[in-house]
Amino acid sequence: MREIGKILFDEVTIRNKVQELGGRISGDYAGKEPIIVSILKGAVIFTTDLVRSISCPLTIDFLQASSYGMSTNSSGTVAVKKELEADIEGRHVLLVDTIIDTGKTLASLMKLLALRNPASINAVVLLDKSCRRLVDVPIAYRGFEIPDAFVVGYGLDFNERYRSLPYIAVLDEDR
Repeated sequence: MREIGKILFDEVTIRNKVQELGGRISGDYAGKEPIIVSILKGAVIFTTDLVRSISCPLTIDFLQASSYGMSTNSSGTVAVKKELEADIEGRHVLLVDTIIDTGKTLASLMKLLALRNPASINAVVLLDKSCRRLVDVPIAYRGFEIPDAFVVGYGLDFNERYRSLPYIAVLDEDR
């Protein structure tokens, strides 16, 4: 059984960063009504906190994509399991995910959404594991840079466990 290792970001640190990101988005999208597209399941907690810190009008929709399955390593293949319900043509889209690793999932989803002719599309990520990046993805809003470790908590899971942790921690694979 895998155990929780070092805590990287506690509740207060996460809350402060999310409020900072929400403030930047509010300023950048003043006078617009962006659509927040949250990537399920991992980004739902981050998205919930983020939208509460954005002061401009917005709408929310969800995509579900997966590239991990039951492993701690990405398979490299992105499967869309739930499509958007909203029409994003002509809309300002903010694609929200809690973490970017290789970049394959986010790049694939941005490409997919771009085919639907949005007015703009920008990525928002709380955690950036840039040391593992295989695909260049422009990130408009980035929270924290993290090391090459498998992290859980604040929506992030391992085999559907640990999502409810209020902090972000390294999954200790040696225990």
